[in-house]
Amino acid sequence: MIELVPAIDILDGKCVRLTKGDYARQTTYNDNPVEVARTFERMGFTRLHVVDLDGARSRHIVNVEALRAIAENTRLIIDFGGGIKSDDDLEQAFAAGARMVTVGSIAVSEPDLFMKWLDRYGAERFILGADVRDGRIAVNGWKEDSQEELIPFLRRYVERGVRNVLCTDISKDGMLEGPAIDLYRSVMDAFPQLHLIASGGVSSNDDIARLDKAGIPSVVFGKAFYEGRLAFESMAKRIIPCLDVKDGMTVKGTNFVNLRTAGDPVELGKAYSQAGADELVFLDITASHEGRKTFTDMVSRVASEINIPFTVGGGINELSDVDRLLGAGADKVSVNSAALRQPQLIDQITSRYGSQVCVCAIDARLDVDGWHCYVKGGRERTERGLFEWAHEVEQRGAGEILFTSMNHDGVKNGYANDALARLAEELTIPVIASGGAGTKEHFRDAFVVGKADAALAASVFHFGEIPIPDLKEYFWQEGINVRRC
Repeated sequence: MIELVPAIDILDGKCVRLTKGDYARQTTYNDNPVEVARTFERMGFTRLHVVDLDGARSRHIVNVEALRAIAENTRLIIDFGGGIKSDDDLEQAFAAGARMVTVGSIAVSEPDLFMKWLDRYGAERFILGADVRDGRIAVNGWKEDSQEELIPFLRRYVERGVRNVLCTDISKDGMLEGPAIDLYRSVMDAFPQLHLIASGGVSSNDDIARLDKAGIPSVVFGKAFYEGRLAFESMAKRIIPCLDVKDGMTVKGTNFVNLRTAGDPVELGKAYSQAGADELVFLDITASHEGRKTFTDMVSRVASEINIPFTVGGGINELSDVDRLLGAGADKVSVNSAALRQPQLIDQITSRYGSQVCVCAIDARLDVDGWHCYVKGGRERTERGLFEWAHEVEQRGAGEILFTSMNHDGVKNGYANDALARLAEELTIPVIASGGAGTKEHFRDAFVVGKADAALAASVFHFGEIPIPDLKEYFWQEGINVRRC
């Protein structure tokens, strides 16, 4: 999972972006860097890259008070660069709140000084800036080209313990023409242990996805965000409590059996919304004729009480069921058994309402002969394999897949991360992990190892084992992009 790092470039106290480092080609996006930083924090980002353009041009730190204001008014982990040329500059940056400092020009012009800093403060406090033009390192705000070639330059400091490198292809910076993926790959091939931060050229979410697929650990973005080309709400990891509803009450079991009552679904849903859940899922697990009426009434009450998206499922067999639930206020519907019986139902839902409405739930078990899909609440095995059915679901237009591992459901030993990772690798639509959450680390692994887009859980939330604010605070500390509570 690629790390996403927003950037604020400060010139004359304002947030700007240059084109190819040219101070004569600048665009101002906001007069208040703190306001922009707080926006990034509210969106769920944990890190921030701050560039002192005045400092880069003046060859000494200038915007130290802007750095201090951002540090004092947010909890973002800040790395700061631009104009760091002396011991005093370095001390000012750290004292003002920078967790890390980006150093480029000094590493070229005064390697002994940079080595001294590495020894004094530790390599983990530094990001080595490698600004590249025609294969060589540029310095002093990109105004001058050195004779340093990229790979030998990096090797000198990697051998001294540097692990964080910010690499910018100057020809791409501010052009919105796509990142220099081949350049970044060449760096990773030479130094696979690096935490490489790609910079320059990002123009869309697809560019970020391409960097992620290429194995680049991190990316800095700026102009594309300010100009509305990036949609990060869809990239933030989501936490989704699931409420299984039977006879008007929330229940939870283990391996799809041994149910116990967890409370009123409307009140639980309202509490989760207030606690910072990103979405909710309500499943009617009996779906008899009378149950459907009760469930539909509950959906209407939920819609009047919460302000986050919610999905409903259970007993959806035809478009009239979808009409009924959307009309009651649901944002999305989840189909499972009916979709396996009549796959064209997915086509019908997406054709009428759009892909974003259709979540295809897949309950699967790892049997001796591989992963197989199950229906009727996990009671009946089908001959459809998990992965081939997931591909068909995507091809038919479903907007998301909710994958529940029956082996892991309610056991609290972690999600089925190997299967999740394969789904994430082979599909382009979001995958929601379900089944197995017992600790905060299990959620983290679903995102980092399983590469899931969202994690769904029930009992750890219903019975107060993991409060959602605590879970999101944990993600914040782990550097995982989630929406703030």
